[in-house]
Amino acid sequence: MSIALLLEQLLNGLQLGVMLFLMAAGLTLIFGVMGLINLAHGSLYMVGAFACAAVAAATGSFWIGLAASLVAAAAAGAIIEVTVIRRLYDRDHLDQVLATFALILIFSEGTRWMFGSFPLYLDIPPLLQGAVPLPGGGQYQLYRLAIIGVGVVVALGLYVLISRTRLGMRIRAGESDREMIAALGVDIRTLYTVVFALGAALAGLAGALVGALQSVQVGMGEPALILAFVVIVIGGIGSIKGALFGAVLVGVVDTMGRFLLPKVLALMIPAAQAGPIGAALASMLIYIVMALILAFRPSGLFATQS
Repeated sequence: MSIALLLEQLLNGLQLGVMLFLMAAGLTLIFGVMGLINLAHGSLYMVGAFACAAVAAATGSFWIGLAASLVAAAAAGAIIEVTVIRRLYDRDHLDQVLATFALILIFSEGTRWMFGSFPLYLDIPPLLQGAVPLPGGGQYQLYRLAIIGVGVVVALGLYVLISRTRLGMRIRAGESDREMIAALGVDIRTLYTVVFALGAALAGLAGALVGALQSVQVGMGEPALILAFVVIVIGGIGSIKGALFGAVLVGVVDTMGRFLLPKVLALMIPAAQAGPIGAALASMLIYIVMALILAFRPSGLFATQS
């Protein structure tokens, strides 16, 4: 096993973690401020991917498609918050789960009706094509490094937004005492819509960025949603810092587990058996890590104090 190959897998894990952070940051904001379990968050990820693919195909520009993914996901998020989600805040979590699961079906069938059942494909923009050299003689795809850079910029932007702006002050207050900030004259409905649209835009951005690495297809958001829930449980519900640390942890553990476990098992059992067994164990690894963390930190690594 070369150093270059190991470093490449670590970077792949970091890139997966960044994608999960973009998903989980919006999800944890929505739950922290609104107390809403939003199963439709993965559908907003899918909306961003399809918007980027469709607009990029029509205009020939990935960058215009990327901007369209943000607008489309944020608009979809605002619309469903006003028309559907707003009626669920005072309902119990079971009603929220059922209603947002229905939204998954509506988005999936609506997307299939608009774009068909066949996947769409996004080309990596020429500016980000190619690779950069790694220590040990390997190379790493420039576009994947750019995704990591986008994640860092978004994390810094969210930190500034939450901790340094008036909107961030209202978001933090909404996490602590919704009734009080409403009594002080803050338009809580508008705040909820803005937060939901922001979370949706982050999910749409993640979908658009990942769309250039894999096919854009109906149902692509649900696997990412499951991992995003694991991230916010590990990091602590309502914590952006927890979402970042949890996402990087999940991304690296999942990627390195899938890479290393079959090789380790091959030293003890025949290679033909080591592959399938290693893959099965690797798929369980992040859930084992989550269980261990919750055993010692039941509220997650960076749970917000409310």
